Amino acid sequence: MSSSEKKPFNVIGLVVDLVLTGIAFVIFYTLVHSHVPSSDPAMIKLWGGLTAACMSGVFWIALNMFKVVLKFQIESRK
Repeated sequence: MSSSEKKPFNVIGLVVDLVLTGIAFVIFYTLVHSHVPSSDPAMIKLWGGLTAACMSGVFWIALNMFKVVLKFQIESRK
């Protein structure tokens, strides 16, 4: 069996990911809220926020996939 080393949980990395995802949420919300087909401000905020949240989730997953692949490539060169 291979002995894989587990590194401890990195709180700073999580905070950086959360900040980047928050920035992405704000960007996505500013882009999509004007495209909600409603004249009710509450519905525009609701559906703009839900859409931006979904897109931010995809951003979170893509960011973590990028970090894993980058880490693998760096370790492969050693």
